[in-house]
Amino acid sequence: MVFPVLFWLMLIVCLAVSAIGFKNYVWFISLGYGFSIAAEGLAMLFLYGSSLTAGTLICCLLLVAYGLRLGGYLLIRERKSASYVRKMQGEIKDGKTIPFGVKFAIWVTCAGLYVTQVIPVFYRLNNGSGANVFTWIGAAVMAFGLFFESLADIQKNAAKKVNPRRFVDTGLYRIVRCPNYLGEMIFWTGVLISGIGAVSGIGQWIMALIGYCGIIYVMFSGARRLEIRQNKNYGSDPEYQTYIKTVPILLPFLPLYSVEKHKWLVA
Repeated sequence: MVFPVLFWLMLIVCLAVSAIGFKNYVWFISLGYGFSIAAEGLAMLFLYGSSLTAGTLICCLLLVAYGLRLGGYLLIRERKSASYVRKMQGEIKDGKTIPFGVKFAIWVTCAGLYVTQVIPVFYRLNNGSGANVFTWIGAAVMAFGLFFESLADIQKNAAKKVNPRRFVDTGLYRIVRCPNYLGEMIFWTGVLISGIGAVSGIGQWIMALIGYCGIIYVMFSGARRLEIRQNKNYGSDPEYQTYIKTVPILLPFLPLYSVEKHKWLVA
């Protein structure tokens, strides 16, 4: 498979931004993730500025908005939420004992995933495909996913201010227990849709599906980590037990209530 020159430039952008993880290895998949996606969106705006259509411009801007919102949200949470930092220190290793070779592998793997996630938009621009109906459908789905995820975070923050010791089961959390992760999956489904009619050949589709399936796996893995943490914190609460038995963990209207036992969901 031959990759366009600009593909390697996109990879370099992600490597540069996600290198922040060498300071705190968790940042490879948090701050490095959000800001890498934003940087890729900006890079495509710059590289393909003269050939952008209204549809592709919106897709790139949505990638920038998604990345800045996520990266900014995580940065503010780490800087201002002392309780969150203390809780995470007890659950996530600081990375000081992780060998450099392992950190290097995580860095490269994450950067590669971040590039493949935006591949449908990249190939639409690089292949000179312009825009079609799927560009607009994809952009609409992306916008909805971004709104859904943002609203979930806002509702969770509001609920925690009222009762910081209680699990959240209001608003979008009545639909699924991880609506922020659901919003992410909706967003990246929109990105994939936006590439239909532009992604060409089996090689390009393989790259697009690697990125899509990769982020879906990460979201299910994140839901499993959250479920384990919440079971530990709220497991003795009868209301929580009712909640987890009646509200799906990640996919609405499907009776998937737990992924805790699926140990292959490790990321």
